[in-house]
Amino acid sequence: MKKTVALHTLGCKLNFSETSAIGRLLENDGFEKRNFDEVADVYVINTCSVTENADKECKMLVRRIQRKAPEAMVVITGCYAQLKPEEIAAIPGVDLVLGAAEKFNIASHLKEITKGDSAKICSCDIEDVNEFTASYSINDRTRIFLKVQDGCDYNCSFCTIPMARGKSRSDSVDHVLANVESLATQGAKEIVLTGINLGDFSPPTPQRGDLEQQSNKENFFSLIKELEKITGIERYRISSIEPNLLSNEIIEFVSNSKRFMPHFHIPLQSGSDKILGLMRRRYKKALYAERVGLIKTMMPHACIGVDVIVGFPGETEADFKETFDFLHQLNISYLHVFTYSERTNTLAADMKPVVPVHVRQERNKILRNLSYQKMQYFTNEHIGQTRSVLFETKNKNGMMDGFTDNYIKITVPFNEAWENKIIAWKI
Repeated sequence: MKKTVALHTLGCKLNFSETSAIGRLLENDGFEKRNFDEVADVYVINTCSVTENADKECKMLVRRIQRKAPEAMVVITGCYAQLKPEEIAAIPGVDLVLGAAEKFNIASHLKEITKGDSAKICSCDIEDVNEFTASYSINDRTRIFLKVQDGCDYNCSFCTIPMARGKSRSDSVDHVLANVESLATQGAKEIVLTGINLGDFSPPTPQRGDLEQQSNKENFFSLIKELEKITGIERYRISSIEPNLLSNEIIEFVSNSKRFMPHFHIPLQSGSDKILGLMRRRYKKALYAERVGLIKTMMPHACIGVDVIVGFPGETEADFKETFDFLHQLNISYLHVFTYSERTNTLAADMKPVVPVHVRQERNKILRNLSYQKMQYFTNEHIGQTRSVLFETKNKNGMMDGFTDNYIKITVPFNEAWENKIIAWKI
């Protein structure tokens, strides 16, 4: 009988693309995939470590596996595994911990371990992680997450990602195009471009030493221009892009594009310049407002999502009110609200004064409520309009979901004929 494997993703779209790639590697090695709630021979958890909750969720999942399948191999990889391998190895039931450089070598590592032995750690110093490994999700959901960039050279004071992912590195434009063309032949309708710092997409320039080569250096703008030319893919989305890297030319290009959707996700983190400075962000709120204003001028129908952190050290009631007021007046569509949690080895972990946890949680609720109101308002603006909707392939208790070009969620009774189809839909 074939060995079976079940995989689970914690965290971002990039993690999801990597989990899917790991699953394909194991299938190619003879494994048969199972759902994570089923019994399997091997369980793989691809972790996040942006917040304390992600760490706790990993431990909870391992305990659940122990109860359900105590003889199964348990493999932990991802950001948490790179940052705290010894801590993970000490969790009862964990057999293998794979750091950033080893996650895609999982098949060979599984051949070398035996259930019951001490947990094996395969990791290295993050400074030694320099290779880019492409990955994408397919067959997991209708929209495909395609990783084109990894790592980050920024040093935000709250963030562990550079320590977990390493330096910024990118795929080549040619290799991205080859992957996209392959995905098109497999029936893909929409591709979401993902990365840790997507706007920093910058493949290494071949060492030819001539001026022409330097002037033709590839960047994110050159990538999306080439992707636009591929006729097999109908829709692209930019998953998340820093405001200081979201240039006028990118916004103008999307506004005129037939394939890039009018949907932006732009991290803000705080609406207070004082807090942005403490966070070591590379912009002030005036630049952020300028980016949003230009998008809405060129694409009044565009959906704009925002990441924001509440309860950062030193955030007073006045600072939070400044953030709330800034977001309230800004023409955005929804928020992803994160409650600040102290992360080991970050500059912010030692900053004072610390905001009490109950205050952080209250501020989170206030902004989540604002997000709900913003999305309601944005959706109501489009009632009566006809927009293109790509319907997902999953039957959820007799219903199915789809998203308009500008990211309004549509839920309708399940219709198999609409799976992975783009349909003109009156909202």
